[in-house]
Amino acid sequence: MSSTQWKPNTTVAAIIERDGRFLMVREQTDDGIRLNQPAGHLEHGETLLQAVVREAREETAYDFTPQALVGIYLADKAGSDITYLRFAFSGDVGTHDPAQQLDDGILGAEWLSADEIMASVELWRSPLVGRCLQDYLAGQRASLALIHHHLPD
Repeated sequence: MSSTQWKPNTTVAAIIERDGRFLMVREQTDDGIRLNQPAGHLEHGETLLQAVVREAREETAYDFTPQALVGIYLADKAGSDITYLRFAFSGDVGTHDPAQQLDDGILGAEWLSADEIMASVELWRSPLVGRCLQDYLAGQRASLALIHHHLPD
């Protein structure tokens, strides 16, 4: 038995729709340019809601207010022993700061239709891109009241 304890990587993602289009990011990865929802890792001392607001802002320069939990997803990264635990949120988009520099690796943010996203499967950062979008389009929403954070003051 290994003495190393396995832990999944906790991530958050924002499903942001405006006028029938979805805010997506193009990012440079080790696998080339990929398409993803604004997403990233939960940081120490941060709530899930704080993390998704921060990640959306850092990757798109848009303010994001989470309104619902779309789903919780467990996915292994192909060809590795890495597992991601993704919490996907839908919500409202706010103001945009075009002068804000985006996170390292983010090439840009763009508004795409669901059809454009679904037709770009070869560019998805992971299969979760499509699954989260499909769940959102199917109307899957859970109350944020399901999420409890017990962080020290």
